[in-house]
Amino acid sequence: MMRRFRQLSATGKFVVVAIILLAGSGVLLGAVRLGRRAPTVPTIEVKRGEFLDSLQFRGEVKALKSVTISAPAEAGDLQIIKISPEGTVVKPGDVVVEFDKTKTEQDLAQFKSALKSAEAEIAQAKAQARLAEEENKTAVLKARYDVESAKLEASKQEIVSRIEGEEAKLKLADAEQKLREAETKQKSDEALNKATIESKVHASKKAEYDVNRAERALGQMSQRAPSAGTISLLQHWGGSGMVTYRPGDRAWPGAAIAELPDATTLRITARVDETERGRLALNQLVTVQLNAIPDRQFTGHIQQIGAIASLDFTSGWPITRNFILEVGLDQTDPRFKPGITGDVTVIVDKVPNAIILPAQALFQKSGQNVAYVWRGGEFEEHAVEIGRRSGDKILVAKGVSAGDKVALRDPTAKE
Repeated sequence: MMRRFRQLSATGKFVVVAIILLAGSGVLLGAVRLGRRAPTVPTIEVKRGEFLDSLQFRGEVKALKSVTISAPAEAGDLQIIKISPEGTVVKPGDVVVEFDKTKTEQDLAQFKSALKSAEAEIAQAKAQARLAEEENKTAVLKARYDVESAKLEASKQEIVSRIEGEEAKLKLADAEQKLREAETKQKSDEALNKATIESKVHASKKAEYDVNRAERALGQMSQRAPSAGTISLLQHWGGSGMVTYRPGDRAWPGAAIAELPDATTLRITARVDETERGRLALNQLVTVQLNAIPDRQFTGHIQQIGAIASLDFTSGWPITRNFILEVGLDQTDPRFKPGITGDVTVIVDKVPNAIILPAQALFQKSGQNVAYVWRGGEFEEHAVEIGRRSGDKILVAKGVSAGDKVALRDPTAKE
């Protein structure tokens, strides 16, 4: 009996030890499983690398030198019947834009007719003036002859009767009056005829000017490229917005239709805020990504930084003041043309072997920057000290280490 009790007691001890071992292994297994549990939000591993401190601006391709092709300045209503498409490569002498000649040809015919009429009127006025001049000369000569005859008769008053002498005096006075009238008429007709001829000549000169102007305008109805290059069409108000010129559009005299930029003077220009200007310097390396050329990234250097701030009317209200940045590119491309835009990135500093954190992994909690580090199956909140920022990258001075897994979304936020 005693022996059997001892056997049962040993068996119980074994069961108790087994139970304790099973419980311990369960706890250990649970801890292992907890440690291997996947994070509930996306994470990223913190790495060391070269931190690029950069500034980014919106840039536009502009030509420092370009030739503007305009509508004739001396024409009236103009309509485009043919125009080279945007981006057309032209040679010197190629037709860029052609305007409808019909109205100008009609005007030229009218001006020529007016010129002929004016020239005919001048000839007629001169002929009438010569005729009037001859008539007036004859009248003056006759009046002078009558005066001399009257004087001769008046001189006989000593040998004729008193009555005849008085009559002779009256005739002399009448003849002198007629002479004065004839001379006055002669001078008046001369002045009138001179004024008439000058008026006709003025009308003729105006008609001649109109003819020359219409001929010049007619010669400019086909605008040709003065040099080789790529056509860049300009915009005008199309009723519902700004549009480039196309066949059928009307243009006012002298309107700028297209530009032929000098490809050797193409530059990228951007506007820089005064807070960023102090971090820029001449010859700094620049990378450029143009929207119209997405398959290629360009490099260049800062060639000029504006010394005086200018008003930027594109920034809305209130109007800001900023500086013009000019970038020269190291490469060329036939797709370059004025007006295309893109992003200009300036590398202002490089920090090697830096701990870099994406801005997406940084959160604001109680007025400080924090990151959530995945450890032991849960996220730990770590205060982060920022060294500097550049775009969507952060250089970390303290708070996380290389190899840490950090959350890209706040794990404490309620869904």
